Amino acid sequence: MQGHVDARGLSCPEPVILTRKALEAGGPVTAVVDNETAVENISRLAQGMGYTVEVEQHGNDYHIHIEKSAGRTDQQKFMQGVILVTSQYVGRGDDALGKILMKSFIYTMTQMKDTISTIIFINSGVALTSQGSEVLDHLLELEQSGVEILSCGTCLDHFQLRNQLLVGQVTNMYSIMERVAAADKVITI
Repeated sequence: MQGHVDARGLSCPEPVILTRKALEAGGPVTAVVDNETAVENISRLAQGMGYTVEVEQHGNDYHIHIEKSAGRTDQQKFMQGVILVTSQYVGRGDDALGKILMKSFIYTMTQMKDTISTIIFINSGVALTSQGSEVLDHLLELEQSGVEILSCGTCLDHFQLRNQLLVGQVTNMYSIMERVAAADKVITI
């Protein structure tokens, strides 16, 4: 039996939560949403759970067809270190010093990339993944080596940076919490 999720008009992370519940109930699922962010978030969720995803656009709606895949899941990837970057600066006090420390921290991560699975940027930290960031080259290097780079969509929208995102993917709080909960260790900066 095929499950059906109508998540049109729902705000993030509701479409992801409803789709996950339908997938956990078993069988293939078709989720219907009305925005590309929900398509991306649901697709990432399903693929991370080991499902195949096919998306069809019908007018303003997107039909996301999800079926169990014979392949392995990416869940093990999340069980390494997760770095949660909550600001564009390290520490509080002098922002100029905090900016220097953040550049050094991000560079140091490029030397330790085998211990990091995901870097999540929230609040003003999303400025680091966007146009004008002084650490873009380091983040691109990390991404190219297989480190997942995620930026909070709500945060990007708040700072009007969504269209300036240059590295990684837009995500939602549900996906962020999923990675944090599954990680062997979480470091918050």
